[in-house]
Amino acid sequence: MQWTQTFDPFSSPAFSALIATVPLLVLFVFLAAGRVKGWIAALCSAGVSLAIAVAFWRMPAAGALSAALFGSAFALFPIIWILIAALWIYHLSVDSGQFERIKAMLGGMTNDRRLQALFIAFAFGSFLEGTAGFGVPVAITSAMLVGLGFDPILAATLCLLANSSPVAFAAAGVPITVAAQASGLDPLEIGSFVALQLPLLSLFMPLWLSVFLCGWKRSLEILPAILVGGLCLALTQLIVSMTLGPWSTGVVSGLATVAGLGILMRFWKPKRSWDFGDRIAAPTERRADFTFAEALRAWSPYLLTSIFVLLWSTPFIKNLLKPTAFRLAWPLLPGPVFLDLSVLSSSGTAIFAAGLLSVFILPDLGPRKALAALGKTIGDLRFTIPTVCLVMANASVMNHSGMSTSIALLLAGTGPLFPLFAPLLGWIGVVLTGSDTSSNALFCSLQRTTADRLGLNPSLMVAANTSGGVAGKMISPQSLSVATASSGLAGREGTLFRAAFPHSIAMALMISLINLGLSFLF
Repeated sequence: MQWTQTFDPFSSPAFSALIATVPLLVLFVFLAAGRVKGWIAALCSAGVSLAIAVAFWRMPAAGALSAALFGSAFALFPIIWILIAALWIYHLSVDSGQFERIKAMLGGMTNDRRLQALFIAFAFGSFLEGTAGFGVPVAITSAMLVGLGFDPILAATLCLLANSSPVAFAAAGVPITVAAQASGLDPLEIGSFVALQLPLLSLFMPLWLSVFLCGWKRSLEILPAILVGGLCLALTQLIVSMTLGPWSTGVVSGLATVAGLGILMRFWKPKRSWDFGDRIAAPTERRADFTFAEALRAWSPYLLTSIFVLLWSTPFIKNLLKPTAFRLAWPLLPGPVFLDLSVLSSSGTAIFAAGLLSVFILPDLGPRKALAALGKTIGDLRFTIPTVCLVMANASVMNHSGMSTSIALLLAGTGPLFPLFAPLLGWIGVVLTGSDTSSNALFCSLQRTTADRLGLNPSLMVAANTSGGVAGKMISPQSLSVATASSGLAGREGTLFRAAFPHSIAMALMISLINLGLSFLF
């Protein structure tokens, strides 16, 4: 359309950036207050965003509405599609009775809640992030923890916090691939810098989660598990990213962490087992009495999910499904904008295919129960779907109007301190869009341009956008909606926001300081 974006409508970069943040502030205030349901907060924020875009950024009303509809359509596919498929897998496991066996097996490994949280939220979640990303790990792991008896708020918060450093290498390295495309830089070099920026966060994340769950004193009792989990993830991320590249880093590091913690839990137990309410008991010595075939069948939905998502990311399957790709040209927006409707190549379709196969593997299920489980899944998401659509509508309006760039340009003007602020730009991008990939597409070109202008290492600054974004994932409205939906907490996004916000800020500051230090070395 014949319209040119403006990035400084008030002829003051600082004031323009301040006004551009108003929709975000509205959303954050409503969520932090905790008295407004998530979809209402998102609706108010989207309304404010539309008004500001039209009134001050001079975006045509038709274009602003088109941007909002584009964001909502993107929310439905692929985000909601992935969420429906992931939660359907969980309901199939529950309705077939196999989730009770999973609980028994985990209980046979350990009855210690600290180890259960580390294994599922941290280790298994890291693996799922490496294979699928896009909300799948939080959806599946939070549902699993709730099924094991964790308080829903606690389970959702643990999984949101754990879903941090693995995000940079999600879905076979898609965020770094997009960062390279947006900036024109080498993905291997970007991935190597990301691996240097995130190892401390990966190393300390098991301790972070355990302290949040039970405090310092009880956390020190499981120090071997904390060290094994942190070292497996941090070292594998560092080594694989610098040798094989970012594409396999998420999967390999996730597998290494699952294997490391699993082997440790098989041969080591804390002296005392910890349960909620600070109850202490002797560690369990029992083993769940299941054959290998029974255990394989119980875990089959999650194993199939991992296998199918991995297969979908291979060049062979990508090329096989390439003829089915379909993009819809979206009107009334600046520049060529397309909505990707390639259903068959979507990660959500891979997960759904795993669910279909699970219907015939899991006992006492069948097509009728499977359809009922699908209906229940969609019913459980009745508040989540409009929330995510409104959040993405808000993000789309901010992006296409130029409001997001107004915020970015202010941070880019910090001069020698830019390495300190570069990760915060990625943090803002993920909070806005809910995706490290989308944040990189939005801001990595600006990161490179600013780095070149200031004489900084451009690959380091582009990597900082990716690394900083992982800290914003836990408080993005999209992630909050996924977590509440999978934990049975629809409408309580504000509660999770208040729980996760200080952790998000602390992680972002840690990454910013690390990036500032690296800027003196590279």
